[in-house]
Amino acid sequence: MIANPTAAPDIEGPPTEPQSPACVMCFNASDPSGASGLAGDIATVAAMGAHALPIVTAVVMRDTADVFDQHDIDPEAVAEQARGILEDVTISGWKVGFLGSADNVSAVAEILSDYTEIPLVAYVPNLSWMEEDQLQPYQDAFRELILPAAEVLVGSHKTLQDFLLPEWDSERPPSARELAVAAGEHGTRYVLVTGIMLASKGSEQFIDNVLASPQGAIAGEKFERFEASFIGAGDTLSAALASLLAAGGELQAAVGEALSFLDQSLDAGFRPGMGQIVPDRFFWALPPPEEGAADPEGGMPEPDDGKGNGAPRRVH
Repeated sequence: MIANPTAAPDIEGPPTEPQSPACVMCFNASDPSGASGLAGDIATVAAMGAHALPIVTAVVMRDTADVFDQHDIDPEAVAEQARGILEDVTISGWKVGFLGSADNVSAVAEILSDYTEIPLVAYVPNLSWMEEDQLQPYQDAFRELILPAAEVLVGSHKTLQDFLLPEWDSERPPSARELAVAAGEHGTRYVLVTGIMLASKGSEQFIDNVLASPQGAIAGEKFERFEASFIGAGDTLSAALASLLAAGGELQAAVGEALSFLDQSLDAGFRPGMGQIVPDRFFWALPPPEEGAADPEGGMPEPDDGKGNGAPRRVH
């Protein structure tokens, strides 16, 4: 008797690997508060669905209230970090934050010059805590070497005014377009200016955030001003924008989405210490608690004290 033949099993090929998320290389300082610097970049890039490649440029000594000191990373070590991973991973976007020193600016600029097709978002933080003999050469190098490579320069209105137009002497503040003209003289295509104060409407105070080119304002979003002090907002916005551009987003749409993300991160912000409020970049991952729901210990949620302590997180 001959046994009935059985069908040969299907032979499957090797499993297909899932598509990798967009990779964003972030040059920034280490911040032990976790609010800004590389910690903020990594959290934001992950929240935007991309993957961060963090390059340490300096170690900032700070808490959630103040910066006390900083230690630079050797320029060769900065370059070695970046070159090593660039030989292995294909990146789609750059985020440049605080680079620590003029020498590190030069090291980073040399790396950027080899990848001119990749969009760069540069962020200028408030560096008023730096000594003048360190600050001036750092800013000069940043203007000369980073701005020519930047697709978008991000910063608060006051910080960008001091950085781009230090001799501005008009009674009125410069417009976003005038800041874009100043940045454009160094080669930057666009500026994203945040924190532009607008006239009050009754008891409400609004701020404007404007994307501009040397030809004029392109887009913007107005938000109600928070009665609180934050740390890490600029790194959050610039890292979000870098992630969206790395994923192929169109500039105006990416700016609108990044600003909305920042607004909701600030609205859900929390205070981990005795200083400023930290943006919650993962506000979207936590469902809002039911009104009057008991906490895991069996008690009731603490009332909102206006500082993010013991209060349910809010999502727009």
